[in-house]
Amino acid sequence: MESRYDFKVIEEKNYKLWEKSGFFNPDKLPASHKKPFTIIMPPPNANGRLHAGHALFITLQDIVTRYKRMRGYKALWAPGADHAGFETQIVYEKKLEKEGRSRFKMTPDELFKEIMAFTLENKKYMEEDVRKLGASCDWSREKFTLDKDVIKETQNTFKKMYDDGLVYRGNRIVNWCPKHQTSLSDVETESVEEKSKLYYLKYGPFTIATARPETKFADKYVVMHPSDARYKKWKDGDKIEVNWLNGKVTATIIKDPVIDMDFGTGVMTMTPWHSQVDFDIAEKHKLDIEQIIDWRGKLLPIAHEFEGMKIGEAREKIVEKLEKMGLVEKIDENYSNVLKKCYKCLNPIEPQVRPQWFVKMKPLAELAIKAVKSGEVKFIPENYEKIFLYWMENTIDWNISRQIVWGIKIPAKICDKCGNGIPDLEDKLSQCENCSGELREDSDTFDTWFSSGQWPLLVLGYPNGKDFKKYYPTDVMETGHDLIFKWVPRMVIFGLYLTKKVPFHTVYLHGLVNDAQGRKMSKSKGNVINPIELTEKYGVDALRMALIVGNTPGTDLALSEDKIRGYRNFGTKIWNIARFIISNLKDSDIKPKLSQEDKKNLKELEDVKAKITKLIDKYDFNQSSYEIYHYVWHTFADKIIESYKPRLAAEESAGRAAAQETLLKILEGSLKMLHPFVPFVTEEIWSKLPDRKNPIIIERW
Repeated sequence: MESRYDFKVIEEKNYKLWEKSGFFNPDKLPASHKKPFTIIMPPPNANGRLHAGHALFITLQDIVTRYKRMRGYKALWAPGADHAGFETQIVYEKKLEKEGRSRFKMTPDELFKEIMAFTLENKKYMEEDVRKLGASCDWSREKFTLDKDVIKETQNTFKKMYDDGLVYRGNRIVNWCPKHQTSLSDVETESVEEKSKLYYLKYGPFTIATARPETKFADKYVVMHPSDARYKKWKDGDKIEVNWLNGKVTATIIKDPVIDMDFGTGVMTMTPWHSQVDFDIAEKHKLDIEQIIDWRGKLLPIAHEFEGMKIGEAREKIVEKLEKMGLVEKIDENYSNVLKKCYKCLNPIEPQVRPQWFVKMKPLAELAIKAVKSGEVKFIPENYEKIFLYWMENTIDWNISRQIVWGIKIPAKICDKCGNGIPDLEDKLSQCENCSGELREDSDTFDTWFSSGQWPLLVLGYPNGKDFKKYYPTDVMETGHDLIFKWVPRMVIFGLYLTKKVPFHTVYLHGLVNDAQGRKMSKSKGNVINPIELTEKYGVDALRMALIVGNTPGTDLALSEDKIRGYRNFGTKIWNIARFIISNLKDSDIKPKLSQEDKKNLKELEDVKAKITKLIDKYDFNQSSYEIYHYVWHTFADKIIESYKPRLAAEESAGRAAAQETLLKILEGSLKMLHPFVPFVTEEIWSKLPDRKNPIIIERW
């Protein structure tokens, strides 16, 4: 063996060896590998290089795959690449901005083609990074979320859900991002608590409290709780005349138990077009609604002299007008307000009423709740089961329309005359069945979670593919804990809805990878860790160990370069152990005679293997990696090898032969246990051992 472990040469060489062997493909594994074990890779965004979070999930999933392969399973780890819808379009829009261009000055077809070329180019770099991290996934089965068959089945699901009464088109309130000009689902928004002003305004005989005076131009309903004793003299449906922003208004009293009597004065006026609560009340009582703010976040003509102004600049000017009219009672300067913001640009969301496609979530959520409560789906860590159930038990209808170009088109026709929407997979419809009006093609695309929610099915060729019949349901879904709201519920729902089976039996949730100080990585902080750069300095095996040891599921990890450097030393230690043992393998005709010490050490090896096996079976990667690290360094190297050196240096004898044999067996056993965690150094050493016919990747555990 070479005196120095050169990871750069070894990593590239061995990954090529693995790919050439074909053993990433379960169909090419030895005949002894029979029972399927399946992991579907959460597809990394195809719009750029991998980050530290990707390195963590690749390491975790590769450990499981390599371990199961060595246990004799027909292990399939199916990779993929995500077009990433809204996120990729935002990345490309930033590129356009730098070039002095705008998507609003391009045709949809031009923009789509440019983003596709950009994505496919970056997809190659992303895949290269996945390979560099040692992923033993079956590249022959890789899927892209814009592959033709993926698009076709996603659109078929939409039509099936429509036919089953689970998809409808409705004129409902949605989260609207004025900057990006698209609606967003609740999980694509961030709720941020901020200090703002709460304005107490006189509205006829009432005082109302609002944080948004800019939405009040069309207010003509006053709502209060039916049990509020302060307003018992007012009856539901009473009319009052009030002097308001644009002159005299005839307002109607509405009594509704949804009103919070403790907020403000217990009375509010309504802006149904720009508030979810107000919209729900308006629907319930069949009230008029009117738009005040346009799609760009500017005031409409109803605002009179404030028309065309952005909300931020108009608010105080509107308050000045109200003060001049004597309608401001007081202003609370320290009101704590929770604002919804776009998760990408962090601009405030503007609730808007817009015709969109929605999924009825309640009947689907009930399927998921039943599956989890019956134990068909288990979570690691267990506390995420409660989070999952809470999310499902309090679900709202899901807006699946996006006003962006980049994604899977919604295969439907729209009638502007009556608002009807009809799925049209074959582009045959031209006339509305409701009103005989002319139909136009829907220009919206699906929310990316609508297609990625079907990912375990689509990767395996649902509904008729051989892989689907053989490898579905899958075994484990390993993903970030932040996706307990966004992705995991949708996969469970679609799996149960389309196949009546859960898509996986175990959900393993890892935490975020933060910097050494535990801070979230961001470009603005300058603390982003590039995993590929680190592997070039310290090797892939070192990074993998640093990501696993000390990392418990569901908990965020602080990753430092010092920690990675320390595990590079572990790789060197493994190399030096092997080099010492191999250099002492001298031919002898003397039959080895194992001593009590030898038998004790071999028994300890079996005990360690049994313990680590049990830990990996429970998906306890932190403790299993720590145990194997401790055994190899502190037991094998520091104690066993040191105690055997005198026997190895002795004259040829049964004792020396036994020492050689025992050390070789412990080395072999250690390499097998280490392989899922540090695959490159173990494969290289395995190839140096005598009489090796197969790579360690398919050796029996």
